Formats: sequence, C-alpha cells, structure tokens
Amino acid sequence: MSALQSAPAKFFIQMSGAPGSGKSTLAKLIRPSIGGVIIDHDVLRSSLLEADLVPFDEAARQAYILQWNLAHDIIKQGLNIIVDSTCNYPEILAQGSNLASEHNYVYWYVECKTGDINLLDQRLRNRDSMTSQRTAVDCPPAAARDARVGEDPRALFHKWIENPCRPERNTIIVDSTCDPEMLRDQILKQIVG
Repeated sequence: MSALQSAPAKFFIQMSGAPGSGKSTLAKLIRPSIGGVIIDHDVLRSSLLEADLVPFDEAARQAYILQWNLAHDIIKQGLNIIVDSTCNYPEILAQGSNLASEHNYVYWYVECKTGDINLLDQRLRNRDSMTSQRTAVDCPPAAARDARVGEDPRALFHKWIENPCRPERNTIIVDSTCDPEMLRDQILKQIVG
C-alpha cells in the first residue's frame, strides 16, 4: 500500500430501538454490505438462560459482558461489527463508542423507531422468539415473568420510544414502518457514502 492510499474505514454499528422495531432485520441486511459480524445480545442472553446459569436480570448483565468481550475480539481480527442490542442506558452507548474510538473504528448509532405500539406487538407475536425475548408487548419473556410483576409493559414501551438514549453524533434514526431494504440503503448511504 502506498503512502497515499489509506486503509478503508472500519465500522462499529450499534443498533437500537424497542423490541420488535426491526433491529435484527436491519442488522442482517446491512452485514453483507460492510462485511461485518453481528453480535446479537439476545443470542447471548438466551444461551445463559437456557443453560440455567443465572436468573433473568443477571443474564442481561452477563450477556453485556460477553457482548463487549466478543466485540473486542472481533476488532482484534480487523472485522466490522454490528451490535444488535437495545441501548437504553448511557453506559451501553459509552461502551460501544469508547471501544470503537480506542481502535480507530468509525462509530455509528442506528435507531429503529416507530411510535405504533400495535405494530410492535404484531411483529413480536409473529416472530420466532428466543428465550430472552418478549412474545408480545404485554408478554415479557417467560423467564422474566416472576421478576416483572407490577410492570406496565405499554408504559415501558412508551418510555423506550419517547426517551431513547442517543449519542450526540453519528446518529441515524429510521422509520421502521418503511421497507427494510430501503432503510438498509438509506443507512449505508450515510455510513459508507
């Protein structure tokens, strides 16, 4: 490589949005275009729950630890990363953006957004849910039902939709009621030009 040529940018994409908003669908559509690896938080969390290693709330914490360790390992391999998990807390965003920055990856936050809770409910009811996932807006994961007594699920969804945790820059918000392939193209246009 000559001094005038530079290595292509490496991407760290952090997906976000309420359950059923289309994060996983878009991650799978984006991945081939950037040659990336998807780290699916629900796969990690569901694996911990199915192995009966930890209670539901602890499984989330452990899955995040695994998620960041996997992300670090994938970065060491020089591959692009898409992290498919909700970003409901500032520390989740900080972990992703700091990891990207430490390794000279270009960080992007992609939020799948819809205000239509009935659409989210329909999507949740129609998907093949993993152990850690909701089966409907009003139906938390089976493993969490005892831990979530008294929680108003619709209020929780409204909170996720109306008060997202977002970074100040490199933020892409898409209307996830639109065609996923059109959204993929819109995202890629902003990320890779």
